[in-house]
Amino acid sequence: MFPFLARKHTETQFIPTHRQKCRMIERMSVRPHILIVEDDREIRDLVTRLLRSNGFRVSAAEDGRVMDSVLETSGIDLVLLDLMLPGEDGFSLCRRLNSRSMPIIMLSARGEEVDRVIGLEIGADDYIVKPFKPRELLARIKAVLRRTGGGTPDQEVQGVGEYLFLGWRLDVVRRRLTDPDGAVVSITDAEFDLLRVFCSRPKRLLSRDQLMDLTQGRLVRSEERSIDILVARLRRKVGARLPDPDFIRTVRSGGYQLTIDVESKGNRQ
Repeated sequence: MFPFLARKHTETQFIPTHRQKCRMIERMSVRPHILIVEDDREIRDLVTRLLRSNGFRVSAAEDGRVMDSVLETSGIDLVLLDLMLPGEDGFSLCRRLNSRSMPIIMLSARGEEVDRVIGLEIGADDYIVKPFKPRELLARIKAVLRRTGGGTPDQEVQGVGEYLFLGWRLDVVRRRLTDPDGAVVSITDAEFDLLRVFCSRPKRLLSRDQLMDLTQGRLVRSEERSIDILVARLRRKVGARLPDPDFIRTVRSGGYQLTIDVESKGNRQ
């Protein structure tokens, strides 16, 4: 079914120190986080190895219950969703994921046209029939990430000139934030970068590690609470003047989520 072999790793496990982890994060480019929802353990393990070997971060779940648990504790950029699952099936899960604006690629041995159409109509971004080749899967994942803004920060802001929310304006080109009255609000570079990341992914749960990656090293990576501090500053400077001061919601053991609607506009010529 899957035309490549998995390699077993027999080397002694390397456990990095906190300082080494920080340095590793600094060297890493932004790596999209993929969640595989697949009840076949062999396929799940093979796809996990394939994606990790190609630079993706990967989490795995065998059913909808575990999927929900992962989504509550991790920032996910795309879900690979099997159709035939125990309990709640892939179509039902796809509808729920679509309500969270989560990019989805459905995987299924059912290649009938009606199944493809249903999957795409209920919100899947793509539909891949098993068996599939690794190169095809990778190409489809990268294409969906490009369309949905789940790639690198440069890809994320390409073509976006500003973000608008509740009368506020975040100017990406001039790196300036203005309130509904047009007054410039003083924020630091780190605060600007963090707010830009939230605006580019409204209503998406983002883990602290993911936020550190997406801000490209502007945060003090040796301090795990740097994200918390910056969120508190944004709540004070921006949230205090919004209808809901908790516009960046804290998700326990998960991270943060921007709760408001955001409109993006292209670069001004």
